[in-house]
Amino acid sequence: MRKIVISEKLKAYRYQNSITQKELADLFGITSQSVSKWEREECCPDIALLPVLADAIGCTVDDFFA
Repeated sequence: MRKIVISEKLKAYRYQNSITQKELADLFGITSQSVSKWEREECCPDIALLPVLADAIGCTVDDFFA
């Protein structure tokens, strides 16, 4: 079974696009602490947010699962 690691992909794409946790959080109306938790695998973003999240950081939803 393949492990899905959204946190690693999210952090990598965010760095590649020079987007801060705060900037990303502001797009969703959430706190930067929430984005931090996503990146530390303490929790995951709601699946409904994945398409918007992918668009915001310049990738596709499929990239999170590849």
